[in-house]
Amino acid sequence: MATQKKKADIISDENKEKKSQDTQQTHREEKDEELNTKEQELMKRIAELDKECAEWKDKYLRSIAEFENYRRRSNEEKADWIKMATQKFALEICEVADNFERALKQVSEDKKDDSFVKGMMMIAEQLKRVMEKEGITKIDALGKPFDPVIHDALAHIPSEYEENTVAAIIQNGYMMYDKLLRPARVAVSSGKLEQKTAESEPKEINEATESKGEDSNDLDIKITD
Repeated sequence: MATQKKKADIISDENKEKKSQDTQQTHREEKDEELNTKEQELMKRIAELDKECAEWKDKYLRSIAEFENYRRRSNEEKADWIKMATQKFALEICEVADNFERALKQVSEDKKDDSFVKGMMMIAEQLKRVMEKEGITKIDALGKPFDPVIHDALAHIPSEYEENTVAAIIQNGYMMYDKLLRPARVAVSSGKLEQKTAESEPKEINEATESKGEDSNDLDIKITD
């Protein structure tokens, strides 16, 4: 009986130990499962935070870029405003320069050595340098192809130039830095004078004109709107 009881106690202890081991295993599995669940939740949260961080970073970079573009545009607009702030005054200076040019063109060759004329020429040159320093330059139009952006055509005339070429300057045009200050008022060539004369006059009239020695080079100016 003692032996049987002892065996029963041993079996009971083994069952208890096994049950305890099973319980511990169950607890470990539950704990591992809980840890896995928490790990998955943490990984999911990290992924969400990474995505949110990337979105905020993108917004930040866009904001910086937009601000830089705004600052650049503001600086350019400010620079343009400063450059063009004296536009009205510059136009008046251009009128003075034009008057100097007209006056000096009237000076005959024998008068160019006169001290007064030389003084006026020096003042005109000084005025030109001051204008160029302020970004004001005269449009070089004569003999150039007609450009409606910078040229204002007032007439079409036969000339020594090809058709649609600026044949005469009626009023100088000016640029201020890279912007148009005043368009050049010009006469545009309608074709070479010799060709126009040959096309428009009959042969017998040409011969009669040549025999009489009359001048046949009068310009037919046609004013355009």
